[in-house]
Amino acid sequence: MSKIRITKKFRFEAAHALYGYDGKCKNIHGHNYKLFVTVIGVPVNDNSNAKEGMVMDFGDLKKIVNTQIIEKFDHSVIFNKNSPHKELANNLISNGHKVIMADYQPTIEQMVIDFASKIIPKLPENIKLYSLKLEETETSYSEWFASDN
Repeated sequence: MSKIRITKKFRFEAAHALYGYDGKCKNIHGHNYKLFVTVIGVPVNDNSNAKEGMVMDFGDLKKIVNTQIIEKFDHSVIFNKNSPHKELANNLISNGHKVIMADYQPTIEQMVIDFASKIIPKLPENIKLYSLKLEETETSYSEWFASDN
């Protein structure tokens, strides 16, 4: 049977600052991110299965991505844990704000790598992550492809 790819689009808002960067993005600023998650698999071919004809139930994919990515990153401030923003981060946290101290520079390139590592182990055994696309603005995005990794 044919392998099919399905894609689900997610949205979240977050702020970040790029520690050590030599441009405007060294300042704290925010984005309306769009995340496209594409998985690949063979559609279920069993008329006794409620998921017949589906590669994966979009609701199941939504649960994985919401739990692993959206709930954690939505309306957060993301800093590189090695940046001098630790004092500011602690102050924000103590005032009830959601702060992520990432093990990486919070660029869309590094974020998409992180997201792939969080999604892959949660997928059913017969479903593979095919690609991720993370849009930071209407004209800027990064992509991750399993075939490249």
